Amino acid sequence: MACRDMERANKAAEDVRKRSGNGNVIVKKLDLASLESVRHLSKEVLASEERLDILINNAGIMSCPQWKTEDGFEMQFGVNHLGHFLLTNCLLDLLKKSTPSRIVNVSSLAHEKGEIYFDDINLEKDYHPWKSYRQSKLANVLFTRELAKRLEGTGVTTYSLHPGVIKTELGRHFLPTIPLWKRVLYKPFSFFIKSSSQGAQTTIYCAVEEKLQNESGLYYSSPSRTVNKQRTAKR
Repeated sequence: MACRDMERANKAAEDVRKRSGNGNVIVKKLDLASLESVRHLSKEVLASEERLDILINNAGIMSCPQWKTEDGFEMQFGVNHLGHFLLTNCLLDLLKKSTPSRIVNVSSLAHEKGEIYFDDINLEKDYHPWKSYRQSKLANVLFTRELAKRLEGTGVTTYSLHPGVIKTELGRHFLPTIPLWKRVLYKPFSFFIKSSSQGAQTTIYCAVEEKLQNESGLYYSSPSRTVNKQRTAKR
């Protein structure tokens, strides 16, 4: 488990150990807003692990103010895409060595309205939180597709996905901006928001479903609250 907040990560790891009965759960420090941190983690993994069967790029930030990463990139594009891009490429040789192996990139339905602003990738001229988020999530999908082409025949397969709307802290920058009357109006729709466990099902499906072993570069979506893996996974 590679996480930014070590205190919360250690609590989560302990929960995993108790529920699974597997004590071999290791927590490492990773701040995707720092390329130095990404490189440091990669070196630690390469030095300590003989195999890497599944890499799940799951971390993210959504609709935050116009912040920048340690390296000067726009925060959402830097964390959601560039950090994962670098981490994946740093670990690619180990993934190839461990075939059959998989790379799973958690994207979002928001990618459908996204656009890559090559002339202003950091959106310094025209920043909007949602514009930035959509760009970063589209980058996740495009990265997955391009990786699939470049890794064809290596035994490493790639998948991107939309996990659905999940009750997590991802919306902590967005929710306070919603007027009270809208929060009241949207309250009935909270029933359709998934728990963390439900929201993880599409990611797990892409990571371990044997039927996908010969597929690569595709996008999967699970919009319903109750996940039927075979029925709702879409290309």
